[in-house]
Amino acid sequence: MQGRDKLCAKLTSAFLRKWWFVLASAVILLLLGIVIAIFLGTWIRLFIDHELVLRPGSMTFEWWARPPVRPFVKVYVYNVTNADEFLNNGSKPILDELGPYVYSEEWEKINITDNENGTLSFHYKRTYTFQPEMSNGMDDDAVVVPNIPMLSATSQSKHAARFLRLAMASIMDILKIKPFVEVSVGQLLWGYEDPLLKLAKDVVPKEQKLPYEEFGLFYGKNGTSPDVVTMFTGATDMTRYGIVDRYNMRDRLPHWTTDQCNSVAGSDGSIFPPHITANDTLRVYDKDLCRLLPLRYLETVESSAGVEGYRFTPPEDVFANDEHNKCFCPAGPPCAPDGLFNVSLCQYDSPIMLSFPHFYLADPSLREAVEGISPPVPEKHRLYIDVQPEMGIAMRARARIQINLAVSQVLDIKQVANFPDIVFPILWFEEIVSQTKHSQAGGSRCREAASTQNTEQRKRLRTEQPEII
Repeated sequence: MQGRDKLCAKLTSAFLRKWWFVLASAVILLLLGIVIAIFLGTWIRLFIDHELVLRPGSMTFEWWARPPVRPFVKVYVYNVTNADEFLNNGSKPILDELGPYVYSEEWEKINITDNENGTLSFHYKRTYTFQPEMSNGMDDDAVVVPNIPMLSATSQSKHAARFLRLAMASIMDILKIKPFVEVSVGQLLWGYEDPLLKLAKDVVPKEQKLPYEEFGLFYGKNGTSPDVVTMFTGATDMTRYGIVDRYNMRDRLPHWTTDQCNSVAGSDGSIFPPHITANDTLRVYDKDLCRLLPLRYLETVESSAGVEGYRFTPPEDVFANDEHNKCFCPAGPPCAPDGLFNVSLCQYDSPIMLSFPHFYLADPSLREAVEGISPPVPEKHRLYIDVQPEMGIAMRARARIQINLAVSQVLDIKQVANFPDIVFPILWFEEIVSQTKHSQAGGSRCREAASTQNTEQRKRLRTEQPEII
């Protein structure tokens, strides 16, 4: 009996030791799992950040300097079909939307300088090539459009002395300048010789001369830009990765009434600071827009290669005539109507107004003032950028903008005496950017590292959907 008790005690002791060993092992593994779960995200982020930094000679730098994408620009021109009736009888302008006229683009950043403060300075080089097989027409198609140089000059003279307006009318008579011109699509985009600009070149003082000799809405964009851009590389601060530090050595614009509205601290639309959430507001700076364009989360999307991204688009009130945009109205009210942005201060006082195509998000009366423009459709006319959230790389983009001319009636200039105050649409275009298979494959290391982060973000999005504007 005593021997049996001793045997049971030994067995029980051995069992308990094994049980405690298993329990201790399980606790250790559980703690190890918790530690890995806590720090894995941090390790992944550190890895992604290290790979993304724009270091000269790195693969990321090469992709940034020579993007492995093939962008296209589709241009739609509003051809005026009743110019004489509009001028002589006051008829509503009838427009015929022609296009698309498609151009392929090649992007490159050249003259790159690695600065000591964690920035790079460079010039953009863009080459445009017409693609007839993708276009609905040729770029030598003739179109009738408002004479932008002339109408800009007459609008600017509205508050000048009367004798100057009469002198301008006489000069236009002599030069046979009319409110509408017939030019080819290519000339409208890339430039044609204008008699008023030619005259100004000869008579205007050197310090007041315009920096171009021809007129074209895309004039000077085909080739190397003279502008020097300085951008953060992420080497010292990843929260500023891809953000413009200076544009032509200036850290702010001179046009608007507040430092916030004059800021140039935005992305160029190709890369953003990594680890983006659906609650973030992205900002894009473009010289022609003359301001930062805010972008907010719209929806989660997926590329053809199965890569998840966040779609960002401008808020509906981005061009609203309200308190938030008061800083963009330095001369005070009246400002641009809802849905239009006045860029005249950036365009040598030419009354150019930007909007989204077909006056999307704009006052309906602007579209109703003309015939031939269908109601806007968000899927066709909305501007958006799809961004891979962990890496901050743009996967796909549709940059859609419409160029309009705000024309003022000037009674003392007979050529435009019957021209009513109107916002005349000229054309709209969309710049289409989609990643190629090469660029999608090239980022596989970072995407594999980010896959765990994406799973967690999907879970958060299901429970924390932000308000979509």
